[in-house]
Amino acid sequence: MALTDRLKRGFVGRPIGSDRLGETLLPKRVALPVFASDALSSVSYATEEILLVLSLGGLAFYHVSPWLAGAVIVLMLTVVASYRQNVHAYPSGGGDYEVVSTNLGPRAGLLVACALLVDYVLTVAVSVSAGVANLTSAVTGLAPHRVLIAVIIVVLLTMINLRGVRESGTAFAIPTYGFVAGVFVMIITGLVQAALGHTPQAESAGYTVVAEHDYAGFALAFLVLRAFASGCTALTGVEAISNGVPAFRKPKSRNAATTLLMMGLIAVTMFAGVTALALISDVHVAEHTKDLLGAHGDQPTVIAQVAEAVFGHGSIGFAYIATVTTLILMLAANTAFNGFPVLGSILARDGYLPRQLHTRGDRLAYSNGIVLLSSFAVLLIVVFDAQVTQLIQLYILGVFISFTLSQAGMVRHWARILRDEDDPRASDPASRRGLRRSQTINFLGACLTGTVLVLVLVTKFTHGAWIVCLAIPIIFVIMRGIRGHYDRVAVELTPEPGPPTLPSRIRGVVLVSKIHAPTLRALAYAKATRPHSLVAVTVAVDQADADRLRAAWAERGITIDLVVLASPYREVTRPVLDYVARIRRESPRDVVSVYVPEYVVGHWWEHLLHNQSALRLKARLLFQPGVMVTSVPWQLASSARVEERREGAGAGAVRRGRAALPGPSAVSGPGGTPAGTAAPGSAEGTGSAGSAASSAGSATSTAGSATSTAAPGSGPAERT
Repeated sequence: MALTDRLKRGFVGRPIGSDRLGETLLPKRVALPVFASDALSSVSYATEEILLVLSLGGLAFYHVSPWLAGAVIVLMLTVVASYRQNVHAYPSGGGDYEVVSTNLGPRAGLLVACALLVDYVLTVAVSVSAGVANLTSAVTGLAPHRVLIAVIIVVLLTMINLRGVRESGTAFAIPTYGFVAGVFVMIITGLVQAALGHTPQAESAGYTVVAEHDYAGFALAFLVLRAFASGCTALTGVEAISNGVPAFRKPKSRNAATTLLMMGLIAVTMFAGVTALALISDVHVAEHTKDLLGAHGDQPTVIAQVAEAVFGHGSIGFAYIATVTTLILMLAANTAFNGFPVLGSILARDGYLPRQLHTRGDRLAYSNGIVLLSSFAVLLIVVFDAQVTQLIQLYILGVFISFTLSQAGMVRHWARILRDEDDPRASDPASRRGLRRSQTINFLGACLTGTVLVLVLVTKFTHGAWIVCLAIPIIFVIMRGIRGHYDRVAVELTPEPGPPTLPSRIRGVVLVSKIHAPTLRALAYAKATRPHSLVAVTVAVDQADADRLRAAWAERGITIDLVVLASPYREVTRPVLDYVARIRRESPRDVVSVYVPEYVVGHWWEHLLHNQSALRLKARLLFQPGVMVTSVPWQLASSARVEERREGAGAGAVRRGRAALPGPSAVSGPGGTPAGTAAPGSAEGTGSAGSAASSAGSATSTAGSATSTAAPGSGPAERT
């Protein structure tokens, strides 16, 4: 364990106290790369997705791309304006889930949560795969290893995010700002070159794109709409800031809204510039290029071709754009690494996901959510071979579901305030005009995103979006089932009115296999708890061993009765369960307290050298009503050394602690409380419940403690 702790500290860092949570809050300059890297990085492949779809109809269809890019820009500005209303109205960090749950009901809110969870996983898979594709455009020899490279990148991102939001934001700020600066320089340089008559020329300008079919009428409209839907990938990540408002410094809402506006303006400008340069330099792309580009069919990305046309092949500018684009595409996944764990924590708080997702880790990050996200993303990358063109078909459906329902929820939110006569904003004319303006913005956003949602669903369903349409309902049903389980457990755990009902008697049963130190401790502890009756039980797997145990029992003069259970089939667990069940049938109002002696080992490999009979017994006994299971641990020297290294205690302290342990006389005295047995409430009979090995410096700590569950790292005091 010490080695494991050192490795964890090396990768994750030292734990941060809960009182330092405020120190992890982000200023706007750090929040922008943390939450906006996904939206900004979409610029590098949104234009390419439009051109790829239009290429199915041939080069003549490229003239439609400026109009499609303009529609995407209008949509993006509308969504940004809409989400600025969200962050002011709902600053708690629930984002679309909270907005929809509050205004449209919990079922609609859960649907949005499912869509967002799927979209976050796809964000990681698409962003990392796109980054690897851009890398292989510059270094073509890496193309056969793209899946491995993508998986390694996801693992690295996971490790960085496990260290905490503030550290990951600082690490990602330089590549994000470097990408923004590089793209702006490229756009300005390219436009100046074109204005001076030195029009950039892309490497693929001379290629001919052959149409797969003749598109006309409805087929033409469908192709154009599909290209528009693909271009809407530029909007992914816009919602991330509304989910991350609690991570901003105060005033949280205002800082989040300002960051959202900055992100929207930067993304729109870069998207328009890259699209313009792609058309000016005659970039040609197509989905099927194996005959031209080799066995792997990997053509250079649009942004790589534009950079090469503007700065020249092999130039510093080209290398810089290729590097920062690769970095931001890989780091764009960080938006999901911040959004998924927070949303998972909120869903876990509401009972829709396991409670473990609501707990912060050592570095105040939601570590379980981060690991879960990376696991699903790696699975998608492997299944789809890190192909952006395939993964992109699954993309944006989930985010447009959340866009549409969130804006619809905000329309109802403003309507409710306008109807509330007790709200001062509804009676003040100036405030009322502001509410109407906000409602109009959100209504327009709901209409536009709803239209795009239908287009995305229709145009991409057969190209892979059906997988998302299947996954979202499955996740919805699973989360409803989890909530149902927690609700049922809460009802079962609700205490009945009045004082608790006391059992008639407590019947003590100590499980023994042979007379050794752990057995004697268990007998002493059981007798110290003063049950109404107490017996020792052994299972006669081997009759000769049972006879030797009886003889040793009589020789020591132990006054506790020894019950020997026959086991003709050499099974230990079943005879004990049958014996306990028989006691319960004879006296249903009695409680049976079973004491299980076991010893604690210090190394994982020591578990392999001992059987796990105590663990199996406890696991089965815990299902028996009216049966209490108590572990009585005995720490072996190896566990004491491990604890000593942890606490920095000396070997002498261990020896002093061992000297205080009860000896054989604890259970061999005549009648009553045996000599040396600690009475209830004394040092020997108490200790922290569940501790396998406490501080070795005192008799109380080293004497062990009784616990109702299995002690971690313990092995049974088994037959030898």
